[in-house]
Amino acid sequence: MRIHLIAIGGSAMHNLALALQSIGHEVSGSDDEIYDPALSRLKNAGLLPEPMGWSADRINSDIEAIILGMHARKDNPELARAQELGLKVYSYPEFIFEQAKDKKRIVIAGSHGKTSTTSMIMHVLKKANRDFDYLVGAQLEGFDMMVRLSDAPIMIIEGDEYLSSCIDPRPKFLHYKPDIAVLTGISWDHINVFPEFSNYLDQFRGFLDHLNKNAQLFYYQNDENILDLINETDRGINLQAYNVLPGTDLHHYSHIVNDGNKVNLPFFGKHNMENMHAAWLVCESLGIKLDEFLQHIQSFTGASKRLQPFIVQNNAAVFVDFAHAPSKVKASVQAVRMQFSEMKIRAIFELHTFSSLNKQFLQEYRHSLKDADEAFIFYDAHTIEMKRMEALDKSLVSSSFDHPNLQVFDNKESLAKALEEAEFQGYCTVFMSSGNFRGIDFKGMAEEKLSISAV
Repeated sequence: MRIHLIAIGGSAMHNLALALQSIGHEVSGSDDEIYDPALSRLKNAGLLPEPMGWSADRINSDIEAIILGMHARKDNPELARAQELGLKVYSYPEFIFEQAKDKKRIVIAGSHGKTSTTSMIMHVLKKANRDFDYLVGAQLEGFDMMVRLSDAPIMIIEGDEYLSSCIDPRPKFLHYKPDIAVLTGISWDHINVFPEFSNYLDQFRGFLDHLNKNAQLFYYQNDENILDLINETDRGINLQAYNVLPGTDLHHYSHIVNDGNKVNLPFFGKHNMENMHAAWLVCESLGIKLDEFLQHIQSFTGASKRLQPFIVQNNAAVFVDFAHAPSKVKASVQAVRMQFSEMKIRAIFELHTFSSLNKQFLQEYRHSLKDADEAFIFYDAHTIEMKRMEALDKSLVSSSFDHPNLQVFDNKESLAKALEEAEFQGYCTVFMSSGNFRGIDFKGMAEEKLSISAV
């Protein structure tokens, strides 16, 4: 099949391109900017667009399918030519559903915990030698790509609530029509497309409405927003609440006791123990017994940048985390606070998303860093300019977080200087961002100060 991907350089899109090529499709693509790791991976596969940029000349009637990435705008010349020629244009999730419509579909949705829960399920199924396709939002150890398409009987899908494409404003997860679903939690995000919390909540209401008849839904029992939606649901859905597995250590959230045996886990934090319970319920529904699940989950190393350890030693620790929404930031800081109670906690958070850089939304972060002894907030004028947003005032940022020991940095140089002067010994430092702190080598700084190599 001849397939062209518009905006091929995205994290999900370039993985889809590689997956399609690996199963024999003829693949091409285009984008205006591509960065590593996508750039190197596409180049090595012979899929890097040359030249960069958009051109209607790339589109002809020999193309059997166009896949439109979220980065492409409505006035994209390649999209216009495809529509003029009457070619089939899929959004990313629409195309995924076409590949998975005859499979059992397991979809993990929610404002937080999607990637970790999906990753845990994938890890256990692989260790159990189960055949499955998948779509996940981060690179995982043991998996070459973030997408797999084959003739496997089931597909594990991370269900994102963000819009599908510039011509398909539906949330991605409305395409998938799950047979088994997980709903991890609902906490307002993506204010640029859901300007009111009620708008955002409606998307999850729609998700429940799109479950297949007699579908199984596992939902987090302590989320009031979920409970409100569950009480509205009357569609014959099989419901089961979850929290943490029985036997969980409620003091450190780092191990459980099963049949009298202590099972140490390679991750920690209440939120991750909740994610593990959801993952277990899905695996159980696919025929995995608890003993086997616990055996395999002990070798789970986590998804990229989900409380990923960079340095851990007797009196110092450094973690990198993808947390960006208020609930995620709060959960990550709480987790390191509980796990490293003998150290001071320094939370360093980059405002990078549309929501976090929005003046109205900033108030949602109030007290999200309260469990940190010190807090650094960083945002960058270039990021704000690229997103075409209004400039932020440092005093507004400071008052929004309402932390007694907080510093705000509005440029790369001032943050780098503060990090160079910071003490890392005696601290657990967690860097949180969906961006990259404008390329600051914070890992190198920490490593040099602690005079050790990364682990």
